[in-house]
Amino acid sequence: MNKSHMIKKFLIGSLAVLFSASVWAHGGAKGTDTDQCKFELEKDHWIHYTAYQPNAFPAEEFCANIPRENEMLILVFDYQDQKYKDNTVEFEVTKEPEGTRVFFMEGAKHKKGTVELKLPNGVPEPGQYLIHITLVPDQGERKDVHMGFKAGGGKGASQSQLFIYLLVAATGLYVLYLNVAPFRKIVDGLIGKAKG
Repeated sequence: MNKSHMIKKFLIGSLAVLFSASVWAHGGAKGTDTDQCKFELEKDHWIHYTAYQPNAFPAEEFCANIPRENEMLILVFDYQDQKYKDNTVEFEVTKEPEGTRVFFMEGAKHKKGTVELKLPNGVPEPGQYLIHITLVPDQGERKDVHMGFKAGGGKGASQSQLFIYLLVAATGLYVLYLNVAPFRKIVDGLIGKAKG
């Protein structure tokens, strides 16, 4: 295999990884051990969470950063443990730090294991919010867990995305430096000026 063919394969592979939706879903990692879009209700018992803004971003999922306020927001919770299907669970969204209630769903049993909260107007303003999930047992004490998210500020690249973009760009420039003599001459000239 010649050198230019290897470089092409590397660049195509890098671009495929860079633009793969699965790499960016849920914080860039799969599984509950690294998934940022989850609640631990009790030790080793999880609910997975995904946020959507279908009118503005029809094919995208969000987690800790919701791009827009005053835009339809759908929060979907998937029980990753069968035991919660028989438990009464309440859902609430509050604006922080004030604790102002934005959304509330009465306690209910969700036999399908998936709960969809629709906020037709989304959240009212940019800022920090908390999702509260409360287990309401038939007996014993209620258990409240919560997870924060930020709304507003538009859709931007995450830090991990920016790092990958920079890494691929730097790799591409290095390959270009090694294989294109006029580019190498320009770079060497700039380095020489910087040293002098």
